[in-house]
Amino acid sequence: MDILSVVGLAVAVSAILLGQYLEGGQLGMLFNGPALLIVLGGTLGATMLQSPLPVFSRALRMSVHVLVPPKISLEAVLDDLIDWCRVARRDGLLGLEGLVDSVPQAYGRKALQLLIDGNDPEVIRETLLLDSSARERRDMQAARVFDSMGGYAPTLGILGAVIGLIQVMNNLTDPAVLGRGIAVAFVATVYGVASANLIFLPMGTKLKAVVRTETQMEEMIAIGVAAIADGENPRVVESRLQGLLA
Repeated sequence: MDILSVVGLAVAVSAILLGQYLEGGQLGMLFNGPALLIVLGGTLGATMLQSPLPVFSRALRMSVHVLVPPKISLEAVLDDLIDWCRVARRDGLLGLEGLVDSVPQAYGRKALQLLIDGNDPEVIRETLLLDSSARERRDMQAARVFDSMGGYAPTLGILGAVIGLIQVMNNLTDPAVLGRGIAVAFVATVYGVASANLIFLPMGTKLKAVVRTETQMEEMIAIGVAAIADGENPRVVESRLQGLLA
């Protein structure tokens, strides 16, 4: 689990609640069911309307990466590529067959199999980079779903405020209904702005960072495997790939 994300969210929420308390307000004033329904329900509905089903489904699956990001170690990938290069120079490409099942990434297993099959280095590079580009495009589309939610939430907060004010104007002579309407009006705005800036936009940014790291790993594998197919020296391959770790 990504402890930094958990701590960051806890700090943000705690800061808002503590600020409300220090201002003399009651914490219960920030909890309002109708306002929450308007903001979250409206944001979810608008996002579903704009997103194709495969993109929306992929966004939901990727959302777990905010708290549990995939374990990607570029240094470990580099070490594996150098090991493959040494094995290929010592035992030939067929000597790599026993290593396929031990590769943790599906992308890495495909790359190694293309290498073992004796494909041309340029064919290997092009095939792998096309796969990586397609995967990155799909994942970026999914990550941008949360950017869209971050755009809709404040607007839905304003809509909730307007609905609350309509309730206020229609019941100026009823103090009980008047109070509920004012609460919905202002709390809906808080929900819209807070959910956008504390949840949805940070989620989109975090997921895009995860996607870029995965793309960096796949680029390293594609370049490394193509270099192995070209018969390059392990030291040369390592020196070339070191630049991708920066």
